[in-house]
Amino acid sequence: MKQVTITRRARFNAAHKLWNEGWSEEKNFEVFGKCANHNWHGHNYEVFVTVRGTIDESTGYFMNFTELKALIQEYVEEPLDHKNLNLDVPWLFGKQTSVENLVIGIWEQLEPHLAKSGCVLERVRLYETENNYADYYGES
Repeated sequence: MKQVTITRRARFNAAHKLWNEGWSEEKNFEVFGKCANHNWHGHNYEVFVTVRGTIDESTGYFMNFTELKALIQEYVEEPLDHKNLNLDVPWLFGKQTSVENLVIGIWEQLEPHLAKSGCVLERVRLYETENNYADYYGES
């Protein structure tokens, strides 16, 4: 059986602040820089969701891009777009809202729903800026 991957890109804008309450203000700015801004700051994120599956010969694909788009919209874009990641996203409460934690959280939101669709979540890639991104491949 031949397997293939497909990838869908989505975008969202969100604000966050990286801050460790156990540290001094000086140390927070030393470690987190601009990301420790008292009044928050934002990013135009791009997320790439890659799924893998076996092609159904009757359709020529294993997952309709429309279905993938709808899942990403429901579980990624709607909960994150134009939100404060520290205050508005329950699955990030108590965590640093770094790109690393955010990419893992996106995986955890999507993976159960993609598994129900009969495909495997292969990778989530999240760009925080055009030069900085994180990849997550799930637990090995």
